[in-house]
Amino acid sequence: MRVVVALGGNALLQRGERPDADVQQIHVHQAVASLAELVNAGHELVVVHGNGPQIGLLAVESATDPELSAPYPLDVLGAQTQGMIGTLLARELTSRLPGRSAAALVTHTEVDPHDPAFRHPDKFIGQQLTAEQARRLELDRGWTCAQDGSHHRRVVPSPRPRAVLEVPVIRELLNHGTVVICAGGGGVPVTRNPYSGELRGVEAVVDKDFAAALLAEQLGADALLILTDVTHVFSHFGAAHPGPLVRVTPGQLRALDLPEGSMRPKAQAAAAFAERTGRLAAIGPLDDALGILLGTTGTTVSTASTVGHPGPVAPRPGPSALGKRPAHTTG
Repeated sequence: MRVVVALGGNALLQRGERPDADVQQIHVHQAVASLAELVNAGHELVVVHGNGPQIGLLAVESATDPELSAPYPLDVLGAQTQGMIGTLLARELTSRLPGRSAAALVTHTEVDPHDPAFRHPDKFIGQQLTAEQARRLELDRGWTCAQDGSHHRRVVPSPRPRAVLEVPVIRELLNHGTVVICAGGGGVPVTRNPYSGELRGVEAVVDKDFAAALLAEQLGADALLILTDVTHVFSHFGAAHPGPLVRVTPGQLRALDLPEGSMRPKAQAAAAFAERTGRLAAIGPLDDALGILLGTTGTTVSTASTVGHPGPVAPRPGPSALGKRPAHTTG
């Protein structure tokens, strides 16, 4: 099976942690153990990662650098996070998968220049702030901040992705048995001039879950897995006794009252992929990607009228690092 996995930026740098390189390296080591199981089970793998904490850190550094006449724009900082996180993931995957190659690819995501998100920033980036720190940043730098739980964080525009531009390159790498890390942070957001075709970067951060769902559709993926820090999507979130959901329809998933800044985009992306393709979408724990694919953990999203875990997907042949490998299904 061809599997696209969305890995959250907070999985690499958790709330309240120091944004040190060695801290993120430890989290990458833990996350890749789960990803490697998918490859060892015979599946093609594409990894999309978030970048909220990391791009926020780079934005602060850029804004306070006295050598710069102006801070670097978010599209350029997004490309930097693709390289930074991509190399950590690629090195760890290569170490865990002898004989296989892993490539981190800087990719661009086309967005609509008239997307209403540019007028209503709501994508959290960066570290937690006190209310006073948030007010000071709004006054001094013109940033927009919003409450995120008991703290505040910077928010930026997050337009919906229209196309991941490097899909032909990604497909070619997969055909040669490469594990591909791409669309990091949702990809570098760009708009296209309809007359000249010129691409221009924009001041935004694309949501990685929506980008992963779109990329999975463009690649004809058999499954979209969204990995997070909980075992399931829960009904009655925030109540005394929330209930874990094992199987849901896209409509049921959309009807849930989920937190805007965390689980809601995951749910919307999973529902959209399942509806548009009729294929497997699932949300589940970071440490058991293979279990999510097999339906032993996580929340499976199905378009079937009688909701249940989907049966085996038609096998997809593909090469290994040494030649052709036999096709596998979920069984």
